[in-house]
Amino acid sequence: MSTSPRKTAAKAQDVLRAVTRHQAQHEISIIKLSEPITSHTAPEPRQRTSDASNSCLEGPTPASLEADLAHYSELFSKLRFSYVEQVTKEKFIRAIVGDPPLIVSMQENLELEKRNLGAKAELKSLKQDVASMVDGLELKARELSQKYTRIQLETARLEELPVKIHGLQSQVAELKAARATADSNPDMNLPLTKTRRLVSHRQAEQQEVTRELEALQSKLPRKRKEVERLEAELGPLETKRQNSRAAAREAKRRKEAALGGVGDDLEQRARWWRASESILTQLLDTKS
Repeated sequence: MSTSPRKTAAKAQDVLRAVTRHQAQHEISIIKLSEPITSHTAPEPRQRTSDASNSCLEGPTPASLEADLAHYSELFSKLRFSYVEQVTKEKFIRAIVGDPPLIVSMQENLELEKRNLGAKAELKSLKQDVASMVDGLELKARELSQKYTRIQLETARLEELPVKIHGLQSQVAELKAARATADSNPDMNLPLTKTRRLVSHRQAEQQEVTRELEALQSKLPRKRKEVERLEAELGPLETKRQNSRAAAREAKRRKEAALGGVGDDLEQRARWWRASESILTQLLDTKS
């Protein structure tokens, strides 16, 4: 069962209002996401001179945050090395200058090394867990970013949907009006199946007429040559016919003006010319 256009438009409007209200209440942006982190920083932190920090202050983006993360990872690695070096130096100096000086045996060093190995193994395991967690968070963040982008695109489509629905409704009204004016032609009210059948039939008729026209066009040069030949044959016959008519008229004139035996001779000649004219006329009619 199909849904009416009005219900579809109303549903689209409801969905659009719900999405807009949700976006207004839960704004998602890099700045909003970074507020819990930046709110715990010092009031006036020492600004470094790298481009990543400057871009982050101007407007955080995924690329700038990734650059900052790489920078701080390298910085913390250097700080950790400096801290370990400084603490080791302080312990060594205190052990030397202490009173009495701190003397460590070989056994204590071995036990300390064992404890260090265990701590390093535990630290490595924790690092792996953290790295796995970070990878999972990055994957989840990318998925959420793609979903958010898709939601924005669908929201834009929803905003355009009422206008498109209104345009389609106008087209439907125009088609209905055109159909009302075309009711006098029964072919305009046929269903789709019969319309397709009628179109196929008309196309077949058109193709048949086209084939007949092509056949006639191919015969046209031969017919023209035949007509020219007949006209060439009829030319001398037409000349003879005209001559016979002229002779018959002349014979009739002489008959009327002649006297005696001369008139009888002319009458015989006139009959002969009339008979010739009749024969030629029949021949010409037969040829045409």
